[in-house]
Amino acid sequence: HSNPKCSCRHLGYLLGYPEPAQDLYTAPELPKDIPRIQLRLAGEKRKHNEGRVEVFYEEEWGTVCDDDFTIHAAQVVCRELGYSEAVSWSPSSKYGKGEGRIWFDNVHCTGNEKSLAQCESNGIGVSDCKHTEDVGVVCSDKRIPGFKFVNTLTNNINSLNIQVEDVRIRPILSSYRKRNPVTEGYVEVKDGGKWKQICDDEWTHKNSRVICGMFGFPGDKRYNTRVYKMFARRRKPTYWDYSINCTGNEAHLSSCKLGHTLAIKANGTCEQGTPVVVSCVPGRAFAPTPMAGYRKAFRQEQPLVRLRGGAVVGEGRVEVLKNGEWGTICDDNWNLVAATVVCRELGFGSAKEALSGGQLGQGMGPVHMNEVKCSGFEKSVTECPFNMDKDSEGCSHEEDAGVRCNVPAMGFQRRLRLSGGRNHFEGRVEVLMERNGSLVWGTVCGEGWGTMEAMVFCRQLGLGFASHAFQETWNWPGAVNADSVVMSGVRCAGTEMSLSHCLHHGEYLSCPKGGGRFAAGVSCSETAPDLVLNPQVVEQTTYLEDRPMFMLQCAYEENCLGSTFSSTPANSYRRLLRFSSQIHNNGQSDFRPKASRETWVWHDCHRHYHSMEVFTHYDLLSNNGTKVAEGHKASFCLEDSECDEGIEKRYECANFGEQGITVGCWDTYRHDIDCQWVDITDVKPGDYIFQIVINPNYEVAESDYTNNIVKCRCRYDGHRIWMYNCHIGGSFSAETEDTFPGLINNQVTHR
Repeated sequence: HSNPKCSCRHLGYLLGYPEPAQDLYTAPELPKDIPRIQLRLAGEKRKHNEGRVEVFYEEEWGTVCDDDFTIHAAQVVCRELGYSEAVSWSPSSKYGKGEGRIWFDNVHCTGNEKSLAQCESNGIGVSDCKHTEDVGVVCSDKRIPGFKFVNTLTNNINSLNIQVEDVRIRPILSSYRKRNPVTEGYVEVKDGGKWKQICDDEWTHKNSRVICGMFGFPGDKRYNTRVYKMFARRRKPTYWDYSINCTGNEAHLSSCKLGHTLAIKANGTCEQGTPVVVSCVPGRAFAPTPMAGYRKAFRQEQPLVRLRGGAVVGEGRVEVLKNGEWGTICDDNWNLVAATVVCRELGFGSAKEALSGGQLGQGMGPVHMNEVKCSGFEKSVTECPFNMDKDSEGCSHEEDAGVRCNVPAMGFQRRLRLSGGRNHFEGRVEVLMERNGSLVWGTVCGEGWGTMEAMVFCRQLGLGFASHAFQETWNWPGAVNADSVVMSGVRCAGTEMSLSHCLHHGEYLSCPKGGGRFAAGVSCSETAPDLVLNPQVVEQTTYLEDRPMFMLQCAYEENCLGSTFSSTPANSYRRLLRFSSQIHNNGQSDFRPKASRETWVWHDCHRHYHSMEVFTHYDLLSNNGTKVAEGHKASFCLEDSECDEGIEKRYECANFGEQGITVGCWDTYRHDIDCQWVDITDVKPGDYIFQIVINPNYEVAESDYTNNIVKCRCRYDGHRIWMYNCHIGGSFSAETEDTFPGLINNQVTHR
C-alpha cells in the first residue's frame, strides 16, 4: 500500500465502486430561453445527499412546491446536482419550511430533462403554495462519473453550494504515503473527470475542519509549509477554478459555499499561494502506525457519551450519561449537525448519517434529551441546548437517535476475504498474513473459533454482525492456493477493529486438525438480536419458598439444587429464592437458538424441549464477588410470551414448535416454574449480590452483549429476603458500578 493513489480514501473507493470510464458525462447545453438556475439541498438533513430542494434564481434562493411532484422530477434534481439518481422524495416540508419565493409549482418532468427549469410548470415564480408544501429529495450517494460543475451565474457566485464529483486527501511527502490512515496531503477535488488542487489564497481552518471530518478525523493541526512550497515549485499544480468557503460545522463539503472565482495566472500558479494542504489529527484509536505495529482494541475516549448496538466502528445508538445513569436521545429534530458533535467527541470525523426511530435497536433506561439543537462547535452533545420539558413530549425508545460516523480508512478490509460461500455474506475465512517475508493468503484454524471472533471478522469486512461461526467449512471450498493455515489460536474480546488485533498464536501455529475442511468460516448479517432482561420484574417477583423434598425429585434430576441435597432428610425441605425472568428482544432481528431441532433436549419437568442448554446463569455472590450459593446454568425453551402492540407472536414451545424470541417480544419464565430459582438452603443471613447473565457463552450473536447482565442488591435475614437496586450492568456510571465489586463489569471479557 505504498502507492499514494490507493491508500488515499476517496468516496468512490470507500463505497466500493470501480473507477468508471471518464467520458460518460458532458455538461448540459441548455437552449437560450430556459431560465438559468442553480440548485442545492438544504434544511434539517440526516445525511448530506438529501434535503429540501432549493432553487437560486434572480439573486434569490427559493423552494419548490410538492403539488404534482414525482420521482421523475426528483431524478432531474439529483442529476443536475451530480448524483447518479434519485432514491425518493418527500412532500410537506419534511426537511423544515424554506424561506423566500416558491420558484416552481405543479412541476411535470419526464425524467430526461437536463435542468429542473426545462420541466413544465406554472412558470418560474408562479405559485399558490405555502412553505409547508416545500418538497424534499433523497439522492443516491453515488456521483455521476466525470461530473463537471457549470456556473451559469455572473455574480453572487458565493451563494452557491459546492458540487464536485469527488474529493480526497492525496499524500505528497513519502513519510505519509506509507501510512494508514492518510492524515496529511493535498486536498484535491475531482471535477470534469480530473483531479485538481485548490489555491490556498482564501483557505481557512474551518475548511480544513470539514475536510478532515469527512475522512474520519475529529480535528486538524499545523504542518510544515516550507516542504510543500518546495514541492509545488518542482511540480506545477493544476488548480480548480474556485475557492471554498465553509463555516466549519458542515458534515460534508457539498454543504459548503463556493468562494470567489480565482484569477489564475497564465502560468497556472495562484496569486500569493500554493496548493491547499490539510494535516488531520486522528482519534486515539486510529493513530497512524505502520500496519504491523497496530495492536490496539478500540476504546472510547469520552465518558459522557457512548455508542451501542452498531455493527461497525463508529455507528450506534447514542447514549448519554446524566446524574450517574445512561440514557438515550429522542430523535425529534435530530440532524447531521448534532450527530457530528457526537462523532467528533468520540474521536471520529463528521457524521455520515443521523439515524432515527430506534434504527439500531431500542435502548433501556431514561430518555435524557429531546429536540437537541447543536451549533456544531460544542465539545460534547451534552452541552447542546435541548427541550427540558421533555415529559410532555412523550418520547419512547422507539424514537432513539443514532449515528453513523465517518471513520478513517485503515485498509483493514483489504487484509481478509470470504470465499466459497453461496453469497458474499458467508464463506470460509481467508486472511493475508506475512509468512517467510512475503504476504500470503491462507485460512484460520477452526479450533476455538466462536461468535466473538466471527463478530470481529464481519465488522472488519464491513458486513455487519456475525450470525454464525463455523469450525468446519467442508461445504465451502475456498481458494485452493489459500488452503494452508496462517493464523491459529484466535481469541477476541469483541471490540477489536481487526482480527489481527485479537490474541492469536505468533509464528508458531498450532492447529492439530489442520486447515482444509477444519478452517474457520462465518456467515454475517446486517442485523442482530439484542436480549435484555427486565430488572424491575426480577425485583418485583422475588420471594422465598421452603419446598418439601418430595416435590423436588424432578428438579434434582435437572441439577438445579445445591450439592447438599442428597444428604437432606426426605421429610425435610430446601429453601429456594424464586423470581421471574422477563427477557426482551430489543434488537433488529429475531433471536434464534444455535442448536438445530434434532439436537433439542426433552425436559420432563417442564414438559417441553429446550433449545439452549445454557441460556442463563443464576448466582448469589458475597459483596466481594465470591459465590455463596451454587447457582446453576438454566436451560431454556425460547418462545414469545407477549409482544409490543401490533407485533405477532411467532415462536412457541408447545408441540415441538419453532423456538426463538421475535423483535419487540419477550419470553417470561415465571417464578413458579421448576428450576427458576437459586437454592439458598445453606446460605447464612447477610447482604449479598444477586446476578443473572443471559446468553453467557455468547452462543448466539447479539448486537450488544454489555446489557446481558442484571445485578441486584439482596438482604437475607434468615427468614425473609429483600431484593433492591436491580439494574442492567453498565446502565450506571463507573462510580456506581464500583460499589458492586468483583463482578463481571460492563466490558465483555476474554473468554
